Amino acid sequence: MEKFLVEGGGPLKGEVVISGAKNAAVAIIPAVILAEGPCVLENIPNISDVSYLFKILQELGARIRILNKTTVEVDASVIREPVVPYELTKNMRASYYFIGSLLGRYRRAEVAMPGGCNFGGVRPIDQHLKGFAALGANTDIDPGGIINAKAEELLGSHIYFDVVTVGATVNVMLAAVRAKGTTVLENVAKEPHIVDLANFLNSMGADIRGAGTDVIKIHGVEHLHGTTYSIIPDQIEAGTYMVAAAATGGDVLIRNVIPKHLESITAKLAAAGATVTEYDDAVRVTRTGPIRKISLKTLPHPGFPTDMQPQMTAMLTAAEGTSVVTEGVWDNRFKYVDELRRMGAHIQVDGRVAVVEGVRELTAAPVKATDLRAGAALIIAGLMASGVTEIEDIYHVERGYEDVVEKFSSLGAGIRKVSVPDHAAEKAI
Repeated sequence: MEKFLVEGGGPLKGEVVISGAKNAAVAIIPAVILAEGPCVLENIPNISDVSYLFKILQELGARIRILNKTTVEVDASVIREPVVPYELTKNMRASYYFIGSLLGRYRRAEVAMPGGCNFGGVRPIDQHLKGFAALGANTDIDPGGIINAKAEELLGSHIYFDVVTVGATVNVMLAAVRAKGTTVLENVAKEPHIVDLANFLNSMGADIRGAGTDVIKIHGVEHLHGTTYSIIPDQIEAGTYMVAAAATGGDVLIRNVIPKHLESITAKLAAAGATVTEYDDAVRVTRTGPIRKISLKTLPHPGFPTDMQPQMTAMLTAAEGTSVVTEGVWDNRFKYVDELRRMGAHIQVDGRVAVVEGVRELTAAPVKATDLRAGAALIIAGLMASGVTEIEDIYHVERGYEDVVEKFSSLGAGIRKVSVPDHAAEKAI
């Protein structure tokens, strides 16, 4: 078993370079199936979610060539069978994007229900299925959790999503780009990675307009060609280091970012007492005064991102006064609060609302990452705490953060990864 050991007490200082966006990469990688030639993807983050997606592509028959640490060539023009086995989907949610891409290319897909972070049960895919059905596909989920989708042909349609959903927006876009006629998607997600996916598909010859607004129009095309494309920087990774800098009273320059993508995070950090200076492709975060109490509600983009909620909550445990954090996207995203309480945090949760009463100091304790962003929050809490915090289940963190130990260490953080005997496994033997 591997753990992070995090020693708190010091401010973060220095520079950190942000990797390619996880949420864009996990949509764009399945999309290469739609191309009839090789695609070169640049600025790929070196994280486990990306590795799983490449394993799935290889299992399907795609040829993958690593050109350098951040650049990969994928030729998915010959897929043996449009079937993705459960063994390769159980660890990540984004595996369900293969339904849209396989359906768009081959008019058939067989993909097991996805895994990934669990925020209170299986993530619903009803809006995905609604979109596929509107395009002319028949879908069903068998008792083993396998999603089967088939279509004689895909026809453009007008689809209104009942809720704003990133997953369904991506999946239906992937299927619709090669449908006959025009597809209009309303009440769609507007996140930066939706725009990045649309730009990637357009670079292959798709005709998608309106990404980043409430309405996306897709004029279907018969063929999509290979392309070379560079993925946007990771908004959430950048936000995580921004919060870590503010939480520790540090001074950090965060490079390779798009400052506009960070505006909602910047605004809340400023309200909490940090100073954020924007440059063309970087931001600098400093804090010299106390952390101030704030009210925060997560919302679909351009609101405050749900993926930054745990990190901000960790910082607010040391604020002067009482902060209120409202989760406006997921039903159960406060599982990690019990772990922060082990470190001395005063947090009360009622449904989607957490009331955070600031304490003078957190104290190191053994904790577990309950999901990807919760793991990042525990690292931040560990950096704020006195003593050495042990974080278990760090595989969650490595799903979405490239070189997290190296990057934090470069900022002066006392963090390292260690391997320890798994006593539960030993007892089983």
